Amino acid sequence: MPSALPPLPRLMVEPIMRAALLEDLGRAGDVTTDACIPAGARFDAVIGSRQHGVIAGIDAAVIAFELIDPALKVTVERGDGTEVAPGDVVLRLEGSARSILTAERAALNIACRMSGIATATAGLVAIARQHGKAHIVCTRKTTPGLRALEKHAVRAGGGSNHRFGLDDAVLIKDNHIAVAGGVVPAIRAAKAHAGHMVKIEVEVDTLAQLDAAMAEGVDAVLLDNMTPAMLADAVALVAGRALTEASGRVSRETVGSIAATGVDLISVGWITHSAPILDLGLDAAGV
Repeated sequence: MPSALPPLPRLMVEPIMRAALLEDLGRAGDVTTDACIPAGARFDAVIGSRQHGVIAGIDAAVIAFELIDPALKVTVERGDGTEVAPGDVVLRLEGSARSILTAERAALNIACRMSGIATATAGLVAIARQHGKAHIVCTRKTTPGLRALEKHAVRAGGGSNHRFGLDDAVLIKDNHIAVAGGVVPAIRAAKAHAGHMVKIEVEVDTLAQLDAAMAEGVDAVLLDNMTPAMLADAVALVAGRALTEASGRVSRETVGSIAATGVDLISVGWITHSAPILDLGLDAAGV
Protein backbone atom coordinates (compact mmCIF):
# COMPACT_ATOMS: atom_id res chain seq x y z
CA MET A 1 0.00 0.00 0.00
CA PRO A 2 1.72 3.25 -1.09
CA SER A 3 2.10 6.17 1.27
CA ALA A 4 0.63 9.57 0.45
CA LEU A 5 3.39 11.26 2.45
CA PRO A 6 6.60 11.87 0.46
CA PRO A 7 9.60 10.26 2.16
CA LEU A 8 12.49 12.23 3.55
CA PRO A 9 15.55 12.22 1.29
CA ARG A 10 17.66 9.12 1.90
CA LEU A 11 20.68 11.41 2.36
CA MET A 12 19.06 12.72 5.56
CA VAL A 13 17.89 9.40 6.96
CA GLU A 14 20.77 7.05 6.19
CA PRO A 15 23.28 8.64 8.63
CA ILE A 16 20.72 8.30 11.45
CA MET A 17 20.17 4.63 10.77
CA ARG A 18 23.87 3.98 10.21
CA ALA A 19 24.58 5.47 13.66
CA ALA A 20 21.83 3.35 15.24
CA LEU A 21 23.25 0.18 13.72
CA LEU A 22 26.81 1.03 14.70
CA GLU A 23 25.67 1.63 18.29
CA ASP A 24 23.95 -1.75 18.36
CA LEU A 25 26.73 -3.71 16.66
CA GLY A 26 29.30 -2.33 19.10
CA ARG A 27 32.83 -3.76 18.83
CA ALA A 28 32.09 -7.36 17.87
CA GLY A 29 28.92 -7.41 15.77
CA ASP A 30 25.85 -9.54 16.49
CA VAL A 31 27.49 -12.31 18.48
CA THR A 32 24.18 -14.05 19.29
CA THR A 33 22.99 -14.31 15.70
CA ASP A 34 26.43 -15.25 14.40
CA ALA A 35 26.65 -18.03 16.98
CA CYS A 36 23.14 -19.46 16.63
CA ILE A 37 22.18 -18.96 12.99
CA PRO A 38 23.97 -20.74 10.12
CA ALA A 39 25.46 -18.42 7.55
CA GLY A 40 23.24 -19.71 4.75
CA ALA A 41 19.94 -19.75 6.67
CA ARG A 42 17.01 -17.99 4.98
CA PHE A 43 14.14 -16.23 6.73
CA ASP A 44 10.77 -14.93 5.59
CA ALA A 45 9.57 -12.39 8.15
CA VAL A 46 7.02 -9.66 8.60
CA ILE A 47 6.83 -6.56 10.73
CA GLY A 48 3.27 -6.26 11.96
CA SER A 49 1.25 -3.94 14.14
CA ARG A 50 -0.02 -5.09 17.51
CA GLN A 51 -2.14 -1.97 18.09
CA HIS A 52 -4.39 0.47 16.28
CA GLY A 53 -2.41 3.48 15.11
CA VAL A 54 -0.74 5.42 12.33
CA ILE A 55 2.51 4.29 10.76
CA ALA A 56 5.69 6.39 10.47
CA GLY A 57 9.40 5.66 10.26
CA ILE A 58 9.01 2.80 7.78
CA ASP A 59 11.34 4.33 5.20
CA ALA A 60 13.99 4.56 7.92
CA ALA A 61 13.39 0.94 8.92
CA VAL A 62 13.84 -0.15 5.30
CA ILE A 63 17.18 1.68 5.16
CA ALA A 64 18.35 -0.16 8.29
CA PHE A 65 17.80 -3.53 6.63
CA GLU A 66 19.37 -2.36 3.37
CA LEU A 67 22.47 -1.08 5.15
CA ILE A 68 23.03 -4.48 6.74
CA ASP A 69 22.29 -6.41 3.54
CA PRO A 70 21.38 -4.82 0.20
CA ALA A 71 20.40 -8.28 -1.08
CA LEU A 72 17.38 -8.51 1.23
CA LYS A 73 13.98 -8.28 -0.42
CA VAL A 74 12.00 -5.65 1.49
CA THR A 75 8.36 -4.91 0.62
CA VAL A 76 6.43 -2.07 2.24
CA GLU A 77 2.79 -2.95 2.86
CA ARG A 78 1.82 0.05 4.98
CA GLY A 79 3.72 3.27 4.34
CA ASP A 80 4.09 6.35 6.51
CA GLY A 81 0.76 8.05 7.16
CA THR A 82 -1.40 4.94 6.83
CA GLU A 83 -3.66 3.59 9.55
CA VAL A 84 -3.18 0.09 10.91
CA ALA A 85 -5.03 -2.34 13.15
CA PRO A 86 -3.68 -5.24 15.21
CA GLY A 87 -2.43 -7.97 12.89
CA ASP A 88 -1.82 -5.72 9.88
CA VAL A 89 1.44 -6.40 8.07
CA VAL A 90 3.57 -3.28 7.67
CA LEU A 91 6.73 -4.71 6.09
CA ARG A 92 7.72 -8.03 4.49
CA LEU A 93 11.31 -9.30 4.54
CA GLU A 94 12.92 -12.16 2.63
CA GLY A 95 16.56 -13.20 2.62
CA SER A 96 19.44 -13.91 4.96
CA ALA A 97 18.23 -14.75 8.46
CA ARG A 98 21.40 -13.31 9.96
CA SER A 99 20.90 -9.98 8.20
CA ILE A 100 17.24 -9.65 9.18
CA LEU A 101 17.87 -10.50 12.83
CA THR A 102 20.86 -8.16 13.08
CA ALA A 103 18.95 -5.15 11.74
CA GLU A 104 15.69 -5.97 13.56
CA ARG A 105 16.08 -3.88 16.71
CA ALA A 106 17.42 -0.71 15.12
CA ALA A 107 14.62 -0.81 12.55
CA LEU A 108 11.91 -1.47 15.14
CA ASN A 109 13.19 1.16 17.56
CA ILE A 110 12.74 3.88 14.97
CA ALA A 111 9.50 2.56 13.46
CA CYS A 112 7.84 2.08 16.87
CA ARG A 113 8.85 5.51 18.11
CA MET A 114 7.89 7.38 14.94
CA SER A 115 4.61 5.49 14.65
CA GLY A 116 3.86 6.43 18.26
CA ILE A 117 4.38 10.09 17.42
CA ALA A 118 2.18 9.80 14.34
CA THR A 119 -0.53 8.04 16.34
CA ALA A 120 -0.51 10.60 19.15
CA THR A 121 -0.66 13.43 16.62
CA ALA A 122 -3.55 11.84 14.73
CA GLY A 123 -5.55 11.56 17.94
CA LEU A 124 -5.21 15.27 18.67
CA VAL A 125 -5.87 16.22 15.05
CA ALA A 126 -9.14 14.29 15.03
CA ILE A 127 -10.41 16.03 18.17
CA ALA A 128 -9.30 19.49 17.06
CA ARG A 129 -11.10 19.11 13.73
CA GLN A 130 -14.34 18.37 15.55
CA HIS A 131 -14.20 21.70 17.36
CA GLY A 132 -12.54 24.24 15.08
CA LYS A 133 -10.02 24.99 12.36
CA ALA A 134 -6.83 24.67 14.39
CA HIS A 135 -3.84 22.75 13.07
CA ILE A 136 -1.82 20.64 15.51
CA VAL A 137 1.86 21.61 15.30
CA CYS A 138 4.98 20.21 16.94
CA THR A 139 7.80 22.07 18.71
CA ARG A 140 11.60 21.88 19.07
CA LYS A 141 11.17 19.48 22.01
CA THR A 142 12.64 16.60 20.06
CA THR A 143 15.20 13.85 20.59
CA PRO A 144 18.69 15.07 19.67
CA GLY A 145 19.61 13.66 16.29
CA LEU A 146 16.06 12.54 15.47
CA ARG A 147 14.34 15.88 14.84
CA ALA A 148 13.87 15.39 11.10
CA LEU A 149 12.32 11.95 11.61
CA GLU A 150 10.13 13.06 14.50
CA LYS A 151 8.82 16.10 12.64
CA HIS A 152 8.17 13.89 9.62
CA ALA A 153 6.20 11.56 11.91
CA VAL A 154 4.05 14.50 13.03
CA ARG A 155 3.16 15.12 9.38
CA ALA A 156 2.39 11.42 8.97
CA GLY A 157 -0.18 11.83 11.74
CA GLY A 158 -1.86 14.76 10.03
CA GLY A 159 -0.11 17.49 12.00
CA SER A 160 2.06 20.34 10.82
CA ASN A 161 5.58 21.44 11.65
CA HIS A 162 6.59 24.51 13.63
CA ARG A 163 10.09 25.86 13.06
CA PHE A 164 12.80 23.25 12.60
CA GLY A 165 15.49 25.11 14.53
CA LEU A 166 16.72 28.42 15.81
CA ASP A 167 17.68 29.50 12.31
CA ASP A 168 14.48 29.38 10.25
CA ALA A 169 12.19 31.80 12.10
CA VAL A 170 12.17 34.36 14.90
CA LEU A 171 10.23 33.27 17.98
CA ILE A 172 10.48 35.86 20.74
CA LYS A 173 9.75 34.06 24.00
CA ASP A 174 9.27 35.27 27.56
CA ASN A 175 12.96 35.26 28.45
CA HIS A 176 13.85 37.20 25.31
CA ILE A 177 11.23 39.77 26.31
CA ALA A 178 12.58 39.96 29.86
CA VAL A 179 16.16 40.55 28.75
CA ALA A 180 15.25 42.87 25.86
CA GLY A 181 13.18 45.10 28.14
CA GLY A 182 9.69 44.33 26.92
CA VAL A 183 7.57 43.20 24.00
CA VAL A 184 8.01 46.36 21.93
CA PRO A 185 11.83 46.64 22.05
CA ALA A 186 12.17 42.91 21.40
CA ILE A 187 9.97 43.08 18.29
CA ARG A 188 11.69 46.20 16.99
CA ALA A 189 15.12 44.61 17.45
CA ALA A 190 13.98 41.45 15.66
CA LYS A 191 12.62 43.43 12.73
CA ALA A 192 15.88 45.34 12.42
CA HIS A 193 17.87 42.10 12.36
CA ALA A 194 15.74 39.63 10.40
CA GLY A 195 15.72 39.36 6.63
CA HIS A 196 12.58 39.93 4.60
CA MET A 197 11.95 36.16 4.28
CA VAL A 198 12.03 35.51 8.03
CA LYS A 199 8.71 35.45 9.88
CA ILE A 200 8.45 36.89 13.38
CA GLU A 201 6.34 35.37 16.15
CA VAL A 202 6.11 36.66 19.72
CA GLU A 203 4.97 34.83 22.84
CA VAL A 204 2.53 36.69 25.08
CA ASP A 205 1.00 35.84 28.43
CA THR A 206 -1.49 38.70 28.76
CA LEU A 207 -3.88 40.63 26.56
CA ALA A 208 -1.88 43.80 27.29
CA GLN A 209 1.24 42.18 25.82
CA LEU A 210 -0.82 40.98 22.88
CA ASP A 211 -2.16 44.48 22.22
CA ALA A 212 1.40 45.85 22.24
CA ALA A 213 2.57 43.14 19.84
CA MET A 214 -0.27 43.79 17.43
CA ALA A 215 0.47 47.51 17.45
CA GLU A 216 4.02 46.73 16.31
CA GLY A 217 2.91 44.16 13.74
CA VAL A 218 4.06 40.53 13.79
CA ASP A 219 3.35 37.46 11.69
CA ALA A 220 2.14 35.25 14.53
CA VAL A 221 1.44 35.37 18.25
CA LEU A 222 2.00 32.51 20.66
CA LEU A 223 -0.73 32.65 23.31
CA ASP A 224 0.93 30.88 26.21
CA ASN A 225 -0.97 29.05 28.96
CA MET A 226 -4.17 31.05 28.49
CA THR A 227 -7.59 29.77 29.54
CA PRO A 228 -10.10 29.05 26.77
CA ALA A 229 -11.99 32.24 27.65
CA MET A 230 -8.80 34.29 27.44
CA LEU A 231 -7.85 32.59 24.18
CA ALA A 232 -11.21 33.54 22.68
CA ASP A 233 -10.63 37.18 23.73
CA ALA A 234 -7.15 37.06 22.21
CA VAL A 235 -8.46 35.70 18.90
CA ALA A 236 -11.02 38.51 18.80
CA LEU A 237 -8.34 41.11 19.55
CA VAL A 238 -6.06 39.81 16.79
CA ALA A 239 -9.00 39.79 14.35
CA GLY A 240 -7.10 37.97 11.63
CA ARG A 241 -4.11 40.34 11.58
CA ALA A 242 -1.72 37.52 12.56
CA LEU A 243 -1.73 33.76 13.05
CA THR A 244 -2.80 32.77 16.55
CA GLU A 245 -1.06 29.84 18.25
CA ALA A 246 -2.18 28.34 21.55
CA SER A 247 0.40 26.60 23.71
CA GLY A 248 0.51 25.00 27.15
CA ARG A 249 -1.49 22.29 28.95
CA VAL A 250 -2.60 20.64 25.71
CA SER A 251 -3.93 17.10 26.05
CA ARG A 252 -6.62 14.93 24.51
CA GLU A 253 -8.92 16.24 27.24
CA THR A 254 -8.24 19.95 26.64
CA VAL A 255 -7.50 20.20 22.91
CA GLY A 256 -11.18 20.40 21.93
CA SER A 257 -11.94 23.42 24.12
CA ILE A 258 -8.74 25.10 22.90
CA ALA A 259 -9.65 24.52 19.24
CA ALA A 260 -13.16 25.88 19.86
CA THR A 261 -11.70 29.31 20.69
CA GLY A 262 -10.86 29.84 17.02
CA VAL A 263 -7.07 29.75 17.23
CA ASP A 264 -5.20 28.86 14.05
CA LEU A 265 -2.56 26.60 15.60
CA ILE A 266 -2.15 24.48 18.71
CA SER A 267 1.46 23.59 19.53
CA VAL A 268 2.13 20.42 21.51
CA GLY A 269 5.51 19.42 22.90
CA TRP A 270 4.67 15.99 24.24
CA ILE A 271 3.83 14.44 20.87
CA THR A 272 7.56 14.39 20.10
CA HIS A 273 9.20 14.24 23.53
CA SER A 274 7.04 11.65 25.29
CA ALA A 275 4.46 10.03 23.03
CA PRO A 276 4.15 6.28 23.77
CA ILE A 277 5.44 3.99 21.07
CA LEU A 278 3.18 2.04 18.72
CA ASP A 279 3.84 -1.64 19.34
CA LEU A 280 5.26 -3.20 16.18
CA GLY A 281 6.93 -6.61 16.10
CA LEU A 282 8.98 -8.77 13.76
CA ASP A 283 7.86 -12.38 13.40
CA ALA A 284 8.22 -15.27 11.00
CA ALA A 285 5.85 -14.87 8.06
CA GLY A 286 2.67 -16.91 8.46
CA VAL A 287 3.00 -17.22 12.25
